[in-house]
Amino acid sequence: MEDSLFVDHVADRIADLPGVLAVSLGGSRATGTHRPDSDWDFALYYRQRFDPDDLRELGWQGTVSEVGGWGGVFNGGAWLDINGRRVDVHYRNLDVVEHELAEAQRGRFHIEPLLFHLAGIPSYLVVAELAINRTLRGDMPHPDYPQLLRETAPPIWMDRAHMTLEYARNAYAGSGRLTELAGALAISGAMTAHAVLAARGEWVTNEKRLLDRAGLRDMDELIMGLQAEPSVLEEMIDDATQRFNDALAQAMPKSTARGEHQ
Repeated sequence: MEDSLFVDHVADRIADLPGVLAVSLGGSRATGTHRPDSDWDFALYYRQRFDPDDLRELGWQGTVSEVGGWGGVFNGGAWLDINGRRVDVHYRNLDVVEHELAEAQRGRFHIEPLLFHLAGIPSYLVVAELAINRTLRGDMPHPDYPQLLRETAPPIWMDRAHMTLEYARNAYAGSGRLTELAGALAISGAMTAHAVLAARGEWVTNEKRLLDRAGLRDMDELIMGLQAEPSVLEEMIDDATQRFNDALAQAMPKSTARGEHQ
């Protein structure tokens, strides 16, 4: 089945499920950055009620979670095999999405832990999906990046990154705990990348290319150079801190950067 026919086939089946008001295509398939082996990300939007059993009854092979099975904001979904293609289906409650859109426009958000995500996910992720995803069925808004969020999100992410590094300095560096310190560097790097992209007003829907987009891919070299020597680990933390600060400074609007130095 050709890709366009496949998309229509899946979108039609999902859109016909009780309670579904809209269906979108997301991820790399929506942005045109996919590889031949990339999976297919669909989101179904409902209000108040959706029954995962209706999705199970379509007969597609895979795992279907309950509503809320993947967290408060990310909600739930399914990992499926459809016509030999790997497909993710995400549940999106429109009441939650609209609330987070209003919060983001006011510059407010919160961060939730989510499996497979180093830094956790910001609640505005579901707003980013609205902006990036391609609506297939129904009618969905495509919001711009709120200016207030560009101002409030970077310092919140950076505070978390710096606190993570300082904890690593106090808890891991002096005892040469490489694995723990490497984890702290990875987590703080992801947090900084969120800060950088927020400062630029660029939406984030996952962490797959987060470091690359933020210009922090050279963290690989830093982590590869770790040694179980306290003085070396202290230097690594200092190095990471400088890299993170430099990356954010380059991403900040020039007017903001000038204001900070006046």
